[in-house]
Amino acid sequence: MKPLSSIRPFVGLAFCALIQCAPSQAATCDMPDRLRFSTIPRGDIRRDIAELQPLLDKLQAALGIPVEVYMPPSYGAVVEALRSGTVQLARLGPASYVSARRADPQLTPFASHTNRATAFQSAGAFYLSLLIVRADSGIADIAALRGKRLALVDPESTSGALVPRRIFARQVGTGLESYFAQVGYSGSHLQSLHRLLAGQVDAAFVGSQNLAWAISDDPEASRRIRVLWRSDAIPTDPFVFRGQLCGPVKEKIRSVFLGHAGAQAAAAPGRLDVVRFVPVSDKDYETVRDMY
Repeated sequence: MKPLSSIRPFVGLAFCALIQCAPSQAATCDMPDRLRFSTIPRGDIRRDIAELQPLLDKLQAALGIPVEVYMPPSYGAVVEALRSGTVQLARLGPASYVSARRADPQLTPFASHTNRATAFQSAGAFYLSLLIVRADSGIADIAALRGKRLALVDPESTSGALVPRRIFARQVGTGLESYFAQVGYSGSHLQSLHRLLAGQVDAAFVGSQNLAWAISDDPEASRRIRVLWRSDAIPTDPFVFRGQLCGPVKEKIRSVFLGHAGAQAAAAPGRLDVVRFVPVSDKDYETVRDMY
């Protein structure tokens, strides 16, 4: 596992005194002297962290302790970091959350976000799994994809693996490996798009929100792809914290995301491409859990 990298120098503060924790509580829950955050690698992980920086800055100010970032190599690395306690706070995909929750029932989703409307979906607290091909490929329908090369994202990706394997495969009546000549994982939505445009694969499953973010950097790419299939709505990525954290820590984290500080961070120009943060709970991801 890669080492945790500090966002910037911090000033040490007496955290327990700031939140007035009781000795008995400190003995039965986790009162960290620094908070470690991670996020699933949706595309450019450094850009993802940069977009979250205003929120992490506000979180650090509210908690009075350093906030550090773990740069993960994969979805699974974030899940493992949460399970081991190396990371206490993370943004997961819906499928990786369900997977992590099975391993640690105390893992708690507390916030998600609403997306702005894009060319690939309407506004709301959801996104879609999209099956895309190159516009100049001559592939006009799903039937023409039989025997072609397919890119998935990561085994723990909802829109880039779980939905294709559970929902799309049911629609075509067979497993992906039987329908396509080649099925491989790219590691991120952005990499899947790059491989498609480079002609390394014939089709790719990506998330609508991730595709919108990628296209915003390269508008020409929007004219080079065609969407062949769209899934039903998928709940947006949950932010989660470990249930072992002490209550006052959890409440301060919630307040940053769902209070005025979170609203300011979401509205920051050129930052998070979201309208606002919204509260969520485990039951909001039942539809994803059912896919398993």
